[in-house]
Amino acid sequence: MVLCAGAMIPALAQASEPVRTVFGTLPDGRTVEEVTLTNGRGVTARILSWGALLRRLDVPDRTGKPADVVLGYDDLSGYLAKPNYFGVSVGRYANRIRAGRFTLDGQTYRLATNDGPNALHGGAAGFDKRLWTITEIKGGAAPSVSLRYVSPDGEEGYPGTLTATATYRLDDTDTLTVTYEATTDRPTIVNLTNHSFFNLGGEGSGRSILDHVLTIPAERYTPVDATLIPTGEHRPVAGTPFDFRTPTVIGARIRDGRDEQIVRGRGYDHNWVVTDAPTAEPHPVARVEDPESGRILEIASNQPGVQFYAGNFLDATAVGKSGLAYRQSDAFALEPELFPDTPNQPAFGSARLDPGQTYRNVITYRFSTSPAHRTHK
Repeated sequence: MVLCAGAMIPALAQASEPVRTVFGTLPDGRTVEEVTLTNGRGVTARILSWGALLRRLDVPDRTGKPADVVLGYDDLSGYLAKPNYFGVSVGRYANRIRAGRFTLDGQTYRLATNDGPNALHGGAAGFDKRLWTITEIKGGAAPSVSLRYVSPDGEEGYPGTLTATATYRLDDTDTLTVTYEATTDRPTIVNLTNHSFFNLGGEGSGRSILDHVLTIPAERYTPVDATLIPTGEHRPVAGTPFDFRTPTVIGARIRDGRDEQIVRGRGYDHNWVVTDAPTAEPHPVARVEDPESGRILEIASNQPGVQFYAGNFLDATAVGKSGLAYRQSDAFALEPELFPDTPNQPAFGSARLDPGQTYRNVITYRFSTSPAHRTHK
């Protein structure tokens, strides 16, 4: 055991060593494992090798009482029957690609279309529906687990053999860092992110996230067409329901049908332009506070965009860990990534990865609590 520097709770002053267990068996007989990381301050993360997903994340509220703050299941059958992208690592290209096609070096590639006419989150069998290999587990004050998935050339229509890694690291500042890296043997496109659904009141609280308070430090967002593909415009958030530059209750404008973008997304399902291009180091992309529990989540990444999705398409057909049916607005996702449809929109930058290069997305989820219940507009 290693003492955690600066631990605030004497009874929880020591981080536990990671625990590796069998979680379930796939229909083809392969074993799905779970690794539990604990930081000794009341924060525990459970990661599955299926989809390199975050299955459970227990975080204390302002009174020190922990609760699981991410949606998911207690058994493998749930993830196979109603995956809903709960907690998964998304790839080879997160978010949407128009008409499931893009051109690279003069050649057009056709992808699986699994979201109406478009490709979404890597296709019908993206990285979220693959068994990753656990390559390393580290203990100590900042326990971690690393996983790897090798996507063969042509899988879901993407060129090149892509080797992707995901590392989850939990430290004594109550920060869970998820680092994605990828290399390729021929030119391809890549955009990896984590798709955890959060409810800071607790996954089993029965409360929606409409009273959560959100801040996104972005002056612009990318409006979408009727199929949720960006139009190419960077539209100012000022004067729209998409202005979260100051702390704003999520539910305040989520049903404003006067805004065509709200109607198209059935609420929020859009990308915010935080920076114009990836940065060398992570920068803040969002802050969320639940006034009731006091839990605060601050998210940073080196990626230029963040997709905010307010759980608009959750339809109560998935029953989660607590036995509750997940409904619209029961959770939110904030996905740091490249802009949607970047391969078809040169003005958005580039999603290209060449041999010899390393793609990298570093996402930090830092938890804290507010001292008292505060009200926001």
